[in-house]
Amino acid sequence: MQERIVDSEIRLIPYYRNDEASLTWYQDLDVCKQVDNRDEPYDLNLLHNMYDYLSSHGECYYIEFKGKLVGDVSLGDNAELAIVVCKEYQNQHIGRRCIREMLTLAAEKGMNSVKANIYSFNEQSQRMFESIGFYKTEDEWYQFVLQ
Repeated sequence: MQERIVDSEIRLIPYYRNDEASLTWYQDLDVCKQVDNRDEPYDLNLLHNMYDYLSSHGECYYIEFKGKLVGDVSLGDNAELAIVVCKEYQNQHIGRRCIREMLTLAAEKGMNSVKANIYSFNEQSQRMFESIGFYKTEDEWYQFVLQ
């Protein structure tokens, strides 16, 4: 797995254990609610289990924006996309740009479509995925068909 250049501001860096950067994102209760519908922050054990799973069942990257790690994005072997952008960097179109790059990766892997699980209350993520061309297939599931 190699680094992926999204644009002049964003790079996707293959996952490596970096608790100092990533635990901070998963300590934010708003972010935990958005991505996992959790009302409690992650601890190191849960963080490690999540990243171990994502990196062994697909490709997982850190999102570097202007030289700072601000989130992560993954594409599972099951064609499921997941993304987290820390709160202070949300609403800057970082997620949208990273998801587009992951669609390119999915096409390179020969996938016909990708899916994303988005909680019904997470309207911000729903809008972002829909702006890229995802559509709702069932409750809390969105799909993008690759050309």
